[in-house]
Amino acid sequence: MAAQGGDSYEEALAALSSLITKRSRADKSNKGDRFELVFDYLQLLDLEEDILKMKVIHVAGTKGKGSTCTFTESIIRNYGFRTGLFTSPHLIDVRERFRLDGVDISEEKFLGYFWWCYNRLKERTNEEIPMPTYFRFLALLAFKIFAAEEVDAAILEVGLGGKFDATNAVQKPVVCGISSLGYDHMEILGDTLGKIAGEKAGIFKLGVPAFTVPQPDEAMRVLEEKASESEVNLQVVQPLTARLLSGQKLGLDGEHQYLNAGLAVSLASTWLQQIGKLEVPSRTQMSILPEQFIKGLATASLQGRAQVVPDQYTESRTSGDLVFYLDGAHSPESMEACAKWFSVAVKGDNQSGSSGHLVNGSAGSSHDKWSNETCQQILLFNCMSVRDPNLLLPHLRNTCAKYGVHFKKALFVPNMSVYHKVGTAADLPENDPQVDLSWQFTLQKVWESLVQSEREGKKDGESNGNSEVFTSLPMAIKWLRDTVHESSSATRFQVLVTGSLHLVGDVLRLIRK
Repeated sequence: MAAQGGDSYEEALAALSSLITKRSRADKSNKGDRFELVFDYLQLLDLEEDILKMKVIHVAGTKGKGSTCTFTESIIRNYGFRTGLFTSPHLIDVRERFRLDGVDISEEKFLGYFWWCYNRLKERTNEEIPMPTYFRFLALLAFKIFAAEEVDAAILEVGLGGKFDATNAVQKPVVCGISSLGYDHMEILGDTLGKIAGEKAGIFKLGVPAFTVPQPDEAMRVLEEKASESEVNLQVVQPLTARLLSGQKLGLDGEHQYLNAGLAVSLASTWLQQIGKLEVPSRTQMSILPEQFIKGLATASLQGRAQVVPDQYTESRTSGDLVFYLDGAHSPESMEACAKWFSVAVKGDNQSGSSGHLVNGSAGSSHDKWSNETCQQILLFNCMSVRDPNLLLPHLRNTCAKYGVHFKKALFVPNMSVYHKVGTAADLPENDPQVDLSWQFTLQKVWESLVQSEREGKKDGESNGNSEVFTSLPMAIKWLRDTVHESSSATRFQVLVTGSLHLVGDVLRLIRK
């Protein structure tokens, strides 16, 4: 298998890429884009029975749904159940979307299930029922994997919206969750919180219990309306408190994770009681969570969310050092949470004098030489052109400034993982002279105007507003590494990478190569 594994894996990725439609995700004509096709595909793949038997936890939301799913999976796994977790997007490798018992599916298993589904659909689809689009195929593949691997619990994160999302083929989940709602994908889901909430509430099923977190009034009204239409008992869950965790830290960093963890506890409790037939005390009766919950929450991990990675290339003693802080925030609200996390994290790093608490066991050596003076914060940013930088960038700057964190420089780059190809680390393009940078210059203008208006407010006119557009991400990383090498050994560069999960994935791929 191994010998042609690489080949076959590349072939699978090429086949998968062929399903990516050129059409924008936001085609107004798509009445759910013929959502009923999903049921045809399930039939063609003989998955109808399996999907009825599957014990599903289904989660929609604008922010925090991936984190909520990750926490939920980890809790249930810590009770000894076999779990399947389907999330999106992936950052480095498409297999990250399918976790079995907390681990990405192996290449060998992935290939077996991939070709089984792909070839079967190729044979059986026609003019009337064409091949499924990219995300639909991945959701069908998840259903096949979880059915064949006989998972006890399938935790499914909605890809986009809810009502017409491929994961919504599940007719009878055990429990549903809706994480924080905010403005995202408005070009598809509608431009008011109410409309967005209506789309997400499309995952409610008759009589199936549902949980959500505190929401803005407009969104909450719609959720409650939709819930009563479907005879859904919708409960609002408060954030977890540190006391319930009995001194343990959550596995995912950042204050906003207490909200997601609270939702996860309710989802996992419901599943464990109904399917696992376990007695789980309700949260109001607990002073601390059961130990499996605490362990599950403390060990949960998700790439690209509040992740800290020191750069391996600049570990020499002679020059300064370079640490990447990565977070895939891309809505105004998550931008704020990200800025808060980054500010607290860099302050903590600088005071503690060591990077001992870095994530993923990648702690740097414990230099005792960092103080606030010798640390420089740099922003590495890109976002999709459907997002509004006039909302994102001010949120980021202002929140950081509140914590006394100011960026020395901002770098703007295009994404590398272009959408029409699903790639692996091997195929990142180096430098493309033809690349269109007009969007990056737009972002830079927004940034510069923020800096300008701040300068006018200040008398001393310190120029911390440097920014630069790079034609490619590898060039930006090279510039950062060169800057570190040229700097004195007492400088630490703290780079916040945010605005897009695709950008975060590209950076992780590059710095790990």
